[in-house]
Amino acid sequence: MATATRPPRDLNHNGTVEPYEDPTQPVERRVADLLGRMTLQEKAGLLFQTILTMNPDGTLVERADAPGGAPTTELISGRSMNHFNLSGSGSPRAMAEWHNRLQELASETRLGIPVTLASDPRHSFTDNPATAMRSGPFSQWPEPLGLAALGDTDLIRAYADTVRREYLSVGIRLALHPQIDLATEPRWARGNGTFGADAELTSRLVGPYLEGLRGGDRLGPDSVAAMVKHFPGGGPQKDGEDPHFVYGREQVYPGGFFDYHLKPFRAAIAAGVSQIMPYYGMPVGTEHEEVGFGFNRGVITGLLREQLGFEGIVCTDWALINDAPIMGHPFPARAWGVEHLSPLERVLKVLDAGADQFGGEACPELVVELVRSGRLDEARLDVSAARLLREKFRLGLFEDPFVDPDLAEETVGASAYRTQGAAAQRRALTLLVNDGTLPFRRPTRLYVEGMSSDAFTAADSLQLTDDPGDADVAVLRLDTPYEPLPGADSAYERGFHRGRLDFPAERLREILQLLDAVPTVVVLHLERPAVIPEIAERCAALLGAFGAGDDAVADVLLGRVAPEGRLPFQLPRTMDEVTHGRPDVPHESTDPVFDFGHGLTFAP
Repeated sequence: MATATRPPRDLNHNGTVEPYEDPTQPVERRVADLLGRMTLQEKAGLLFQTILTMNPDGTLVERADAPGGAPTTELISGRSMNHFNLSGSGSPRAMAEWHNRLQELASETRLGIPVTLASDPRHSFTDNPATAMRSGPFSQWPEPLGLAALGDTDLIRAYADTVRREYLSVGIRLALHPQIDLATEPRWARGNGTFGADAELTSRLVGPYLEGLRGGDRLGPDSVAAMVKHFPGGGPQKDGEDPHFVYGREQVYPGGFFDYHLKPFRAAIAAGVSQIMPYYGMPVGTEHEEVGFGFNRGVITGLLREQLGFEGIVCTDWALINDAPIMGHPFPARAWGVEHLSPLERVLKVLDAGADQFGGEACPELVVELVRSGRLDEARLDVSAARLLREKFRLGLFEDPFVDPDLAEETVGASAYRTQGAAAQRRALTLLVNDGTLPFRRPTRLYVEGMSSDAFTAADSLQLTDDPGDADVAVLRLDTPYEPLPGADSAYERGFHRGRLDFPAERLREILQLLDAVPTVVVLHLERPAVIPEIAERCAALLGAFGAGDDAVADVLLGRVAPEGRLPFQLPRTMDEVTHGRPDVPHESTDPVFDFGHGLTFAP
């Protein structure tokens, strides 16, 4: 499939380029010119961003039951929509060709407004359709917690620059990240996507991240815009539950740390972020109305826009307006606190709150109805439409929306990017305990459980054994425990690892039996702060992982690379301490097993 060329507009049939398509014109004139030509339906279409998927061969999904709620052609040509979030993946060539087909379809509409394509994170190990995708063809790096464990601003900038280059090659121009919430509630399922619990660390990392995505100081044709989330800070979740679900809708601040969670957003605004997403949750016991943040005028207009001075795009989190099936199961709209309102009334409340765009929705007809009925002034619509158009112009989409599939094949997962990601995985590993067992130096009989023993086969000094009783040393790789929600029958819901952070009694006995039988190196994937005092006391060594392949782990254990990570949160000592803690307060334990910032190393 060849790269297409965008046809010029001649709406006045006078042989001249329209001002909005003339790159020599100032952006504000182009915005005003285009906005003045748009119909009410076209303006309304701008205000919706929904999910699209692609067929494996790069063709458009035209099923009526597609995740976006309608066939792709209907969304673009029929509903005047031109903002989409790509869910899933494919080969780099197929992704690029699919993107070009989207842009061709958009170019055939009356005004030819190009598509802005967005993506959740897709450069690490997490595979949860609601939050992030496994890297697939893209280079694979540590999770954000791993980047935070290093705290290296140059690495953050390089990571985001790699994301930018790989995204650009397949047409992704908006990153639905970074997630700059603070993981102050240890049980929260989404802490894995954050930079940890510390506001100062997160604030220090967000600027270089945004700079890397932009490719410089400001948005331009070679930039990927960022939508930071989730204002005013997810993390203080009651009982650690997540507001994707009705039982997790409440955000609470018993410690009075509401302003602490704003610090990373202040840093992001100072660093020039252009888009912000409020979270689903509703604040309880604060000065603000007890409705979801996307509906909350005091939070969006009063706090974000008026107090913090943010002038960019505010896009709601996904599916606030309509009930919809997810992965075959019915789910209600996340209209927390306004469940009694109709979809039409919810749309009006979101716009009155000060948001510009509806994530995960495809119902522009509701905005049209509000304007035609006199309940919404079209001038209010113009304010949001102008913000959304302005970003398209700044990204250069009107000049060159298409991508080169050959370049996509060369760029996505390029050897240099994979090498950078693999090195970061190794550096981010965090050594918490070491009695001298690490690194492996002398000839050793090794028992391996929970990871591939193939990662150690190239080590001449090691002899692998399947019998722990015959081993000198064991390696046991574990995941942080979680507690499946009783009665959860949806894979979507089960993808959120929530609940207890300690191992069930029987599993803990099995682990400790191995640790007592043979000196054991425990490698623990810390997607949340695990409660492991017995393991920490009885292991020979303990290595925290924040997104690392087996080869990366083996290289550190063998001393080929030194671990450099430092914990981006505390590891609490007991579940009682967790359940009685205050969800909004960071580093609250007075006697953690390991404190924030703890980390050892050794000479490779």
